[in-house]
Amino acid sequence: MSTRPSAETHRKTRADAPDGFFQAEAAGLRWLAEAEPRGGARVVEVVAVGRQHIDLRRLVPAPATPSAAADLGRALATTHATGAAGFGSPPDGWVGQAWIGRQTQHNEPEESWGRYFAEQRVRPFVRKAVDVGHLDHAAARILDGLCDRISAGRYDDDRPPARIHGDLWAGNVVFTERGAVLIDPAAHGGHGLTDISMLMLFGCPHLEQVLTSYARAAQLDPDWRRLVPLHQLHPLATHTASHGPSYAGSLLEAARALT
Repeated sequence: MSTRPSAETHRKTRADAPDGFFQAEAAGLRWLAEAEPRGGARVVEVVAVGRQHIDLRRLVPAPATPSAAADLGRALATTHATGAAGFGSPPDGWVGQAWIGRQTQHNEPEESWGRYFAEQRVRPFVRKAVDVGHLDHAAARILDGLCDRISAGRYDDDRPPARIHGDLWAGNVVFTERGAVLIDPAAHGGHGLTDISMLMLFGCPHLEQVLTSYARAAQLDPDWRRLVPLHQLHPLATHTASHGPSYAGSLLEAARALT
């Protein structure tokens, strides 16, 4: 039996929540919040968590401003630099299933970014999209070939595992009078460009200010944008699997940009 939320909290509920669903969200939020004292991105506070709900500190939205967007870019760089135990690693203290939205995915640490990204983030959702009829076999073969190259280390770099939000689209960034606050993560160890590329895929208020300040703070290579299609493969594959074939064309276009 859970207590009723107060006026200062917001309760998210799901009657059919799988075991650990909200506990995983809470672990991810708390893990990301560890970067805040160092200047990392602000994260919504977890007040309480139960089997079918999570209580979060209530946020009061405010208009986004260019300066708040620039602050978000710098703060994300700090959060990413806080690091993770490995590529694909779960938030510290969490052992169990992982989700992005309501879709399951794995968080199993790997030394290689490419192996983790191909085998845990792209290929499983490509297969699911084929199974549900949202992606044809010809497109799947192109994506499987690309996953082979990614898994073999074609796109690995020397950056260590980053502490990423993992589902960073504009709906999971709430601008308040004190700046941007992150909600609803699929947090794990990954590559910082994955968060940035998802923001670019689905848009964000004052996006260029976010990107410019992030690129400077994270010391990205001048041509970093050429890798955006690579990092968009995961959200495009998940959306193709869950939302329908309308995303299949964009997924295939991203894959072809890398060949």
